[in-house]
Amino acid sequence: MAILLFLIPISLLLLGVAVWAFVWSVRGGQFDDLDTAPLDILRDDPPPQAPTAEDPPAEDETRAHDAD
Repeated sequence: MAILLFLIPISLLLLGVAVWAFVWSVRGGQFDDLDTAPLDILRDDPPPQAPTAEDPPAEDETRAHDAD
């Protein structure tokens, strides 16, 4: 029975920490937009576009030419 004198304050402390963490995350905006993240998975990536003459070469291409 003496263990309850130890466990009850510990559980109340943990409950206080959990409530504080929830309030902190709500105030921080963690729950503002719950729909976008799951829908981002379903969107297709845009197709890659062919480089035009005005576009500078990519870093990989410049390194390959510098090595020659």
